[in-house]
Amino acid sequence: MTTEISEVEVEVTAEATPIDMAKVEAFAGRVIGDLAATGAQALVYVGDQLGLLAALAEAPVTSDELAEKTALDARYVREWLSGLAAHGYIDYEAATKKFSMPPEHAAVLADDTSPAFMAAAASVTRSMYHSADDIAEAFRTGDGFGWHQHHQCLFRGTERFFRPGYKTFLIDDWLHKLDGVVEKLERGAKVLDVGCGHGASTIILAKAFPNSEFYGVDYHVDSIAAAEQAAMEAGVDGRTHFSVCTAKDIAGGPYDLICYFDCLHDMGDPVGAARQARNCLAKDGKLLLVEPMAKDALEDNMNPLSALFYAGSTFLCTPCSKSQEVGLALGAQAGPKRLSEVLNQAGFSGVRVATESMANLIIEAKI
Repeated sequence: MTTEISEVEVEVTAEATPIDMAKVEAFAGRVIGDLAATGAQALVYVGDQLGLLAALAEAPVTSDELAEKTALDARYVREWLSGLAAHGYIDYEAATKKFSMPPEHAAVLADDTSPAFMAAAASVTRSMYHSADDIAEAFRTGDGFGWHQHHQCLFRGTERFFRPGYKTFLIDDWLHKLDGVVEKLERGAKVLDVGCGHGASTIILAKAFPNSEFYGVDYHVDSIAAAEQAAMEAGVDGRTHFSVCTAKDIAGGPYDLICYFDCLHDMGDPVGAARQARNCLAKDGKLLLVEPMAKDALEDNMNPLSALFYAGSTFLCTPCSKSQEVGLALGAQAGPKRLSEVLNQAGFSGVRVATESMANLIIEAKI
């Protein structure tokens, strides 16, 4: 049997979308800038590790003078200085051939006590590149990649990156936004810091409230060892107690305050972890949840800070969660609505955003 075609079949070929070369050039220029920034972060990482940034912040120097000051090879130091100067991170005076770091830049790159200090972020970025092939494979398989599997520079880098913000805002701002917590800590309270890492937040709290007892837990063995050493050096080891423990296995209490500093979204089962925290909380106790700043909708997170957090979430937070049971993978940009839902599912009531900083959401919850 044959079929007659009564109409002529016409092959329609869509015309290629015209390309605006001016836009191509503009975007290519932006990408070159981003590539230069990536290189600058590698230079910052090396300068942070070798003490070059701190030494440069002290006074203008030639490359030979900085090399002598830091006992490093002069040729490498000259190239390092030239790269940062070309990027605008430091200044160069051609007449004297001296390099210098403006004090405003030093607050960001060289002073790890400054609330604006960000050089440690280069260590976090370095760990992301180090694990990039493993994360790419996780894209194919859907498997997770645990926090402990990353390069060791991640652990120290994370602590140094977050510590200035905690030191600036935790005692003088965030805690004062929680009803009655400061007064209780001043009288004497029992506090649990879940996912404490190297113990920066635990130690800051212990130094501020000498009448209270502080407990820090983390599943990462090496981080707990580092926290114990840091507490001893800070002179608060008598009132801080660190142990290796998962968030779902916490015990003791009742605690007057349970804290999660930038870690709940990394957990495989944040609902289960928060539910266990509720079981260990005093009836009039509070839960303090500090999370990366985010709005609820993606379209409201189109900014450089969120871009940074989404990248970190892709390489660190989401794989970490997927490496654990449940693997909810909240991500570092979950937003207040989703975080509140998690706490509500765990049995908390009175969940509210207590305050915000440029980089963080601070959420309070109670039984």
